[in-house]
Amino acid sequence: MLYYLFEYLETHFQIPGASLFGYITFRGAMAIILSLLISTIFGKRIIKFLQKQQVGETIRDLGLEGQVEKAGTPTMGGIIIILATLIPVLLLAKLENIYIILLIVTTLWMGTIGFIDDYIKKFKNDKEGLKGRFKVLGQVGLGIIVGTTLFFHPDVTVKEKLPIEQQQVILTNNPDAKPSDLFEEEERSTKTTIPFVKSNEFDYAEIITWVNSDWSKYAWIIFIPIVIFIITAVSNGANLTDGIDGLAAGTSAIIVLTLGIFAWVSGNIIFSEYLNIMYIPRVEEITIYIAAFVGALIGFLWYNTYPAQVFMGDTGSLTIGGIIAVIAIAVRKEWLIPVLCGIFLAENLSVVMQVSWFKYTRKKYGEGRRIFKMSPLHHHYQKSGYHESKIVTRFWIVGILLAIISIVTLKIR
Repeated sequence: MLYYLFEYLETHFQIPGASLFGYITFRGAMAIILSLLISTIFGKRIIKFLQKQQVGETIRDLGLEGQVEKAGTPTMGGIIIILATLIPVLLLAKLENIYIILLIVTTLWMGTIGFIDDYIKKFKNDKEGLKGRFKVLGQVGLGIIVGTTLFFHPDVTVKEKLPIEQQQVILTNNPDAKPSDLFEEEERSTKTTIPFVKSNEFDYAEIITWVNSDWSKYAWIIFIPIVIFIITAVSNGANLTDGIDGLAAGTSAIIVLTLGIFAWVSGNIIFSEYLNIMYIPRVEEITIYIAAFVGALIGFLWYNTYPAQVFMGDTGSLTIGGIIAVIAIAVRKEWLIPVLCGIFLAENLSVVMQVSWFKYTRKKYGEGRRIFKMSPLHHHYQKSGYHESKIVTRFWIVGILLAIISIVTLKIR
């Protein structure tokens, strides 16, 4: 809203400083500052409100150190993250941008699913919360919305570089040619990028067009299920990671900040030309959303680091996972998720491995055996005697390492 106000003031009155709101970097800086202030200042009030409503966490005794002391800590703290993200976005972003619209829908959609789950746990005295099939149904529903929009919407396009021969001709005839002169026209595409590969672009349509080239219009049959799978997997991974103080929020902030770098360079034609990567028009606006989201996560950590004064609950964890998945798909870096979201992947795999091995050994030997002392993975280290602050810090360090590796893929192919 402020973006449109200052755009109007600049256009009609040429007020000094109003043009600053036209710059992504300025609005991104404003977004992260505003979200930090909202999450830290108003976060305390929200925590007190949750305490008055007796929205305290019910702790199952799993034999973990320091677990009993956490009983009664307010949950549903994801509301802080959601509000601290959406308010700066509504004030500073271009609200007609299709990527911003999708991220707002994702935040509200997944936030609602998580809120319902937390509500059932606390106020209906049902420890299981929302049934798993309804969670998956909600994730599938969001995947259909996001996949359909990204496939069919006319504003979701890419611009690819012209063949080398044509670029050389243009530069020979016009040495002062702009970077934009070296790109083809915008086109809708299901192309994405694969890390560590020289010719790193892959078109999902090729999965079916090898049979018949006219089938490219049916590529949505492939694309939408992939989007559904990614959203479901990442949101569940974030949900599993939210097990000890500061772990999910901290690792998510690292992941989202990295995706912000990808969004910024992919949406800037100069950087796209320099780095020889796919140029995605209008995707740079996601940077505003990411800045607000990172500020909200860091502000939430003010109250969520050990010992936590509030837990994010499924209201926060499912929302975080959904947002990360949609951003990764929008900037066409979803194949980087196993690397960038390696913490989420490890937490997911630890549960799958533990459950599968336990069932297999119980069937074969008559008693279930375990790979880990406890799953998800962070609980294994707690059972091994590590303090949760040390576990969280080391997971953050691993997350930073994975983020650096992900950024390096811009040049290593």
